[in-house]
This record gives sequence, structure tokens and C-alpha cells, in this order.
Amino acid sequence: MYGPNCMNTSILYSHYNNSFYVGDYNVGYKLPLSKLGLGDGCRIEFMYLTSLPLEHGGCRGNNNISCPNIRSMMFYGFELSWLNSICKDGLTALVDYNNHLRCTDPPLPYVTFAKWSQIAALGISFSTVKFVLGVPCIIVLLIYKWRQKHLSTYDNIEDFLSSDNSIMPIRYSYKDIKKITKQFTTKLGNGGYGSVFKGQLRSGRLVAVKLLDNVKSNGQDFVNEVATIGRIHHINIVQLIGFCVEGSKRALIYEFMPNGSLEKYIFSHIEESKFLSCENLYAISLGVARGIEYLHNGCNMKILHFDIKPHNILLDENFNPKVSDFGLARLCPTDKSIVSLTAARGTIGYMAPELFYRNVGTISYKADVYSFGMLLMEMANRRRNLNALAEQSSQIYVPFWVYDQLKDGREITIENDTNQEMKLAKKMMIVALWCIQTKPGDRPPMDKVIEMLEEEDEDLQMPNKPYFCLQDESVSEVGHDNINSSWTS
Repeated sequence: MYGPNCMNTSILYSHYNNSFYVGDYNVGYKLPLSKLGLGDGCRIEFMYLTSLPLEHGGCRGNNNISCPNIRSMMFYGFELSWLNSICKDGLTALVDYNNHLRCTDPPLPYVTFAKWSQIAALGISFSTVKFVLGVPCIIVLLIYKWRQKHLSTYDNIEDFLSSDNSIMPIRYSYKDIKKITKQFTTKLGNGGYGSVFKGQLRSGRLVAVKLLDNVKSNGQDFVNEVATIGRIHHINIVQLIGFCVEGSKRALIYEFMPNGSLEKYIFSHIEESKFLSCENLYAISLGVARGIEYLHNGCNMKILHFDIKPHNILLDENFNPKVSDFGLARLCPTDKSIVSLTAARGTIGYMAPELFYRNVGTISYKADVYSFGMLLMEMANRRRNLNALAEQSSQIYVPFWVYDQLKDGREITIENDTNQEMKLAKKMMIVALWCIQTKPGDRPPMDKVIEMLEEEDEDLQMPNKPYFCLQDESVSEVGHDNINSSWTS
């Protein structure tokens, strides 16, 4: 609309140059034409029809408006709006608090509380549906992954068993295992990867059944056991009689060792029922050495045990020792002494330094020699090599203390031992010191260890003092390797 005489002061107008805007656009309220109270002589310079139906060419239709359409609108009334024609590029014209027209972005739609409630209810419903459907799907996926993992392990074991016809042990069903152990009633102890139960075969022979733990085991320990002791027979190696592979159930059947492990006899010598004399322990050490030497040199493949310790030395009814638990064992060709490992394996206190420090030397069968030396030192002293409760700090690590005592010519007395037994103990200690030399090349092979144990102690020469790692080696002993030059890796 145009002209100042057209203004009706009783109605709120907004001015834009010589034009004015009618109504409160912010709340969507517009006055019909009949309520405007226009003065005489007023004329319409520009008109933008907003209420005309789309089919008649309204705001989003075409501009071809017929005269009957205009007459209909004039007769029934219509609204005027020219603000949108003023603003370009999709902007919307709004009236500010000073009654000035401004072009701004279109206002966001007004959402009522009820609308927000509907949106919230829809969001909660969607989340609930997603939770109800998602959790079972995740559970099914986890079960599927778990089954695939164990089925893959089972398939690998089956492939291994079918590919090696030289394996002699008998295969049992899991039902047979439960009958042999009488539903696992008598538990003998825990091994590296499972529990051990006492059983009896139909022939009446007593056996020890190791039920492998699926959580700790990935199947490789089972393959290691069957691949090593499943194909060898030696008086100082525990015999594998049979095995079971049935789904995720895996078990190994060994000959029964009524006197249990050597561990309780070394560290429980105060009890008379478990007392072993130094002569008994010396005979046991020779048997263990022969068993390890057979693993290294007596088979068509060199077998590295990697876990020689008192717990894994079992004693039969006559206290003959047998090396057991080959879960960490590795096979390598007889003409190859060096193996590669992705991670250290063994038991702390019996593991060779090269398993921790690469600068010490390569990993080979000499790691078993080191473990045997630590075992032999504990057998000779009948106490653990690490004694945190020692009265003197020099006695905390027994091998260092033993070396200092022997180097200075002082005798090491052991309670209840005769002079002859103390001589045996001294020989065992010297051999043990040779076996636990820091560098693998300074340790004797197991056949030489047996010779040293069978020699008179007067003929044994003292080795260099062993150290935890090369950085600890004293300057005075560096280069004194001429006495060790006969050992080969």
C-alpha cells in the first residue's frame, strides 16, 4: 500500500520507505483486508497474494491469475504480504522492535512441549528396540566367534594327529576319560595348563589324567605334548599312554607317579616322611640329566623342554625321576641348535638370561642346561635359590653365595649330611655353577654335565662367577673364557 494518508493510527503498522506492513508477522497474525480501515484515495501499488489456493496460482504456484480469481478474492477477502518480495536469496523479512523491516534467515519452526514429548518418546522407543534387538545379536556373535575359535583349534589338532602316523598313544573318548577317573573324583594337583586326576585303566594300571583348561590353553600345548613324548620312550621321561580330543575337551593320560613331584622333597626335608638323603638327590639329579640329554641328542628331532623345574620332575615308586610337562616344548632339527621364539617361555627363577636379554646370546638347548643348573643348585642346598628371609644379604641369592663360599675355600655344611654326602653336595654345586653361566656358550652340553656329575669332585674346576646379565660382569673376569673354550653351542 502506498501513501501516508492511508495509515490508520488505531492499527499497528510497520514502515518500509513509503510502504507499510500490516499485522504482527512474528506470531503469524495478519488482519483481513476488511479490517484495515484504509482511507479514501488509497491505492495499491503492489500486491502479493498469499492466501490464494495453489491450484489458482498462489504463493508457490504460477502468476497467471484470472479476473474471476481476483473478483473472488476481493469479494471474500484476502491477506496482503509484500515482505517476501523485498528480500532476496531465500531470506525472510521480519519486523524488529523498532518497527523496521529486516531480511534474516527463516525462523525455526516452533516446537511445542507435546511435540518434544513425541520426539523423546520416539527416541526412547528406538533405543529400546535397538537394545532389545542388539544385545541378543552381540551375544550370538560372541558365541559364534568362540565356537569358531575352538572348532579351528580342534581342526588343527585333528590335522596334526592325522598327519603323523608314528604316534603310538591310544585315543580315548571323553566318556572313557570320565570312566577312567570315576567322574574326576581324585585330584592329584594342577599342571601348567590344567588339573591332574588319578585314574585306572580297565587293565588295572594306574594313570594320571591331565584335563587341559580351555581358558589357558589354545591347543598348542596339547600338540607339543603329543608331538614330543608321544613318540619317545626313555626311563627318565614320563610315558604318555593316551589322549582324548573331543570338541573342546582335551585330556592327556600319563603313567602314574606315586611319589609325586620332586618339589615337595626338596623344600620339605624337615618332615621325615618326605626326607631324601643327599645320595638320593644325587641319583635323582643324574636321572634328570640323562632324561634331558636324551631329549637333546637321543631322538630324530632335538626336543627343547623350556620348563625344567622341581615341579615337573616326577618320581615313581622307586624314586626314579621322570621329566614331565612338555607343554612349552619346541622341536628343532638335530643339526640346528638355535630356535626363534616370539616370547619368553618358562618359569621365573629357572629361565635362562638369553630368554630376556638378546645381547647375552642366541636361544638354544643351552636354555635347558641353565634350568637344570638352577634345579641342581636347589637339590644340593635343599632350599630355593632365592631366599628373601636370609639372615645375611649375601645369602639372598643362593648361587652367588655358594660361589663366594667355594671360591674362598670355605666348606658349606648341610644339616644331617655326612662328610661323604657333603662332598656329593659340593660336586653338585660346582656342576650347577657351570650350568648357570650367563653366556650360553660358557655352559656345558648335557652329555658333558653327566660326565662332570660322575667325576670325582677333586677333578672339577671352578667356573667364572655367573651374573644376571652381561652388564654385571666384573672387569677382572672378562676375557677369562679359556677354561670354557671346549663348550660348543
